[in-house]
Amino acid sequence: MPHSIHPLSLAVMLALATQAGLALAAEPPQAPVGAEAELSAITVSASALALGSGDMASPVNVVEGEDLVRRREATLGATLEREPGITATHFGAGASRPVIRGMDSARVKLLSDGAEVMDASTVSPDHAVALEPMLARQVEVVRGPSALAYGGGAIGGVVNVLDNKIPTVLPRNGLEGSVELRGNTAANEMAGAVELTAGSGNVAVHVEGLKRDARDYRVGDGWAEGRRVEGSFNETETGSLGLSWIGDRGYLGLAYTQQRSDYGLPGHGHALEDCHAHGDRLHCGTHEGEDDHDDAEHAGEARPFVKLDSKRWDLRGEYLEPFAGFASLRVRASHTDYGHDEIEDGVVGTRFRSQAHDARVELEHSPLGGFRGVFGVQSSARDFSAVGDEAYVQPTLTNKHALYLVEEFRTGAWRLEAGLRHEWQHIDVDAAALPDRSHRGTSASVGAVWNFAPQYALGVSLSRAQRLPTAEELYADGPHAATGTIERGNPDLKPEASHNLDLSLKKLAGETTFSVAAFHNKVSDYIYARTLDAAEDAQLIEYTQRDATFTGIEGQVRQQLNPMFGLTLFGDYVRARLSAGDGDRDLPRIPAQRLGLRLDGKWQGWRGEVEWYRVNRQHDVAAFESETAGHNMLNLGVSYSGRYQQTPYLFYVKASNLGDELAYSHTSFIKNAAPLTGRNLTTGIRVSF
Repeated sequence: MPHSIHPLSLAVMLALATQAGLALAAEPPQAPVGAEAELSAITVSASALALGSGDMASPVNVVEGEDLVRRREATLGATLEREPGITATHFGAGASRPVIRGMDSARVKLLSDGAEVMDASTVSPDHAVALEPMLARQVEVVRGPSALAYGGGAIGGVVNVLDNKIPTVLPRNGLEGSVELRGNTAANEMAGAVELTAGSGNVAVHVEGLKRDARDYRVGDGWAEGRRVEGSFNETETGSLGLSWIGDRGYLGLAYTQQRSDYGLPGHGHALEDCHAHGDRLHCGTHEGEDDHDDAEHAGEARPFVKLDSKRWDLRGEYLEPFAGFASLRVRASHTDYGHDEIEDGVVGTRFRSQAHDARVELEHSPLGGFRGVFGVQSSARDFSAVGDEAYVQPTLTNKHALYLVEEFRTGAWRLEAGLRHEWQHIDVDAAALPDRSHRGTSASVGAVWNFAPQYALGVSLSRAQRLPTAEELYADGPHAATGTIERGNPDLKPEASHNLDLSLKKLAGETTFSVAAFHNKVSDYIYARTLDAAEDAQLIEYTQRDATFTGIEGQVRQQLNPMFGLTLFGDYVRARLSAGDGDRDLPRIPAQRLGLRLDGKWQGWRGEVEWYRVNRQHDVAAFESETAGHNMLNLGVSYSGRYQQTPYLFYVKASNLGDELAYSHTSFIKNAAPLTGRNLTTGIRVSF
């Protein structure tokens, strides 16, 4: 196979693969035995209007059911990274956020059933997402007009994780639940999850829990540092208790969730101990020919690790036909008490704390003149502080409020949608020398879906979204050993404005199905961490603004070969560049191009797949950033679903990186210190009742 795939080649291959399907547009397709379910049958909760995935004007990724059970990993980023257009930040085994079309951090909004996840994962990539994929029932990734319901800053997209912790319907026969056990070989991981829902009359109770114990994981063959990434362990415990009142016209529920996690910080070195900033230069013991830093004095020290504790309350409710002219009233609210300690040699080096709440109320009006829509208000606050050796972020109180409207209109084969959002924030900083800041932003988006033939949909969306600066971008000041950076904020940052064009083509059913999208996103005053200087493993970075452009293509095409087998071609590519000017043109940590094939099969209760994909070498790099070699991945999965008496069960086995290839992720801050997992065998069983 080739070791380099030109971006044009990816576009051509995806386009040619859709050609046969387009040629059949005049004939209503017949779904053969074994064909995949229609995309429009999957309801997307995060779409605000509860649309089917086939009705969306811009691309949507939905992973649910048995598919999600087989794909779930310890982190949200690792769970989603096989989806076209999505990769992960990869900070060891304990922390990994999704990267969508080359954008991450605050540009990718993470939600727990519509309420924002108020952890510290947007502050730094070594901070874990306080969500547990093994307790999720559906994960959605939404872009376009519907995403405006959750924030103008979500220009990368919105990831909504649905769970069962607040029951919305009474369980059949009064009791239902599931038990799942799984383990893998690369990290000697053992994990177990249990959930139980009981109900009677109008009241339902849900309880769930999870425990994971994973050791340092093994990498591919040939790494100079050995076979395992030291300090990459992950131990997690999560428990939740929920109570709901359920009636004929709606429900109202409350849940309490606590997550405790200890996970290692691989790559956490001492390079910054002898470094300091002098203007825009970084002066270290290794800079400009000085002697190398003597790591011998740290030999035998335990690797640093994070001790995380998150306590969260969730309130969810929906009431149908609350009053004349309105179809439903929805409420989502959460309160999070989050904290984590970064511990080195048994001593707390830095302590992060966040007290936060998020609340939204939505009213869906009844059809009016052909229009159906949702009006909402949202309010959130976050009191954040960091104390200790690496308290590089100033204590801040961020208050944010928003009004938004999402509308749709259907006529014939057309569906039109539009979104509008206005938000404002005020940030108080607890530092006498730094000014408080206030920002406002207005975002708007329009889209259209044209079903020009049965089961075919052509979508287009245009948006202008404003993202307000975060407290970290404004006020960062100090060393951060986990990423090897000395960071500087910029209190004078202003809102960035994204102008995005998205084109998509879908075929929803039949022997050939596909979803292909192309996008062009020009961002004015794009905020990014510019590297001013570097020495060995240390960097001096400063948050600054410059116009940037993101262009790319993503998609997959599946052909049903016969009633048993199907073949899928999938791939993605994004090119991210800064405007012409002094210094570098490429943005850092942009994912490399991928292209792959997947053969899947189904026979009675058996399902299986063989997948190969190529990740190209990333040579479009920013200043002081190194290139990342490409790699091949070969994965295999087999599962069997059946019933023992009346009890359904699912048994699955998956083998990843069968070639045991040494691979690196260009999106990772610590790619050389923590390569990707080597050959790994995962087995699991899930029993439902």
